[in-house]
Amino acid sequence: MQDITSYQAFALEKLNVEFSDIGLLITSLTHRSYVNEHRSTVKDHNERLEFLGDAVLELVVTEYLYTNYKEPEGILTNWRSALVRTESISAAASALGFEPFLRLSRGEKRGTERARAQILANSFEAVIGAIYIDKGYDAAKELIDNTILSTFAKILETGSWLDAKSRVQELAQSVLSFTPSYKVLAEDGPDHDKMFTVGVYIDTKLYGKGNGPSKQAAQQAAAEKALKKLEKS
Repeated sequence: MQDITSYQAFALEKLNVEFSDIGLLITSLTHRSYVNEHRSTVKDHNERLEFLGDAVLELVVTEYLYTNYKEPEGILTNWRSALVRTESISAAASALGFEPFLRLSRGEKRGTERARAQILANSFEAVIGAIYIDKGYDAAKELIDNTILSTFAKILETGSWLDAKSRVQELAQSVLSFTPSYKVLAEDGPDHDKMFTVGVYIDTKLYGKGNGPSKQAAQQAAAEKALKKLEKS
């Protein structure tokens, strides 16, 4: 278990923030499950701070893209989605060394890699919220600039911002004269840790299957598989 001094050092060394209220940072790294296990001593978890930090993150990213690029709204939206998706945010949290400072229940500590990535992403957003409350917009923006927006050049270079579903629809309609459809093929796991399997069909042919923690994520994964087939046809 980390002590207050460790959280203060983490904030200074990794976040470049000296908190006036270190309790905000600690709360931002406290998962609901930890509160459930420590009801007599811990009252607050990070979900409200996550709610705030999510809005701050989206505003900073949107402002950056609007100010620096003249592309149409659709492209800017796809770029923003790539920057603020779970994978991007959890990677930033991992790079900053969030793991030892997360306060989780014993069960969550043994969770899947996918569940841990979601917890890291949520915690990162909560930390943004904590910084915003304690130090203001500019301090929160500095963290986002250094950890999220700094990856944008690579996102552009690799083309990872492209929306696979949109591309599949475009190719299916232009090449095959059919609009693709998506069907849930399976749902596995408990409600708090669902895994969906979705298939994408063009006419009646299955072009790809994908898995994800939500139907939307599984659809994107299926679309990526279908896209590879369509681009070869």
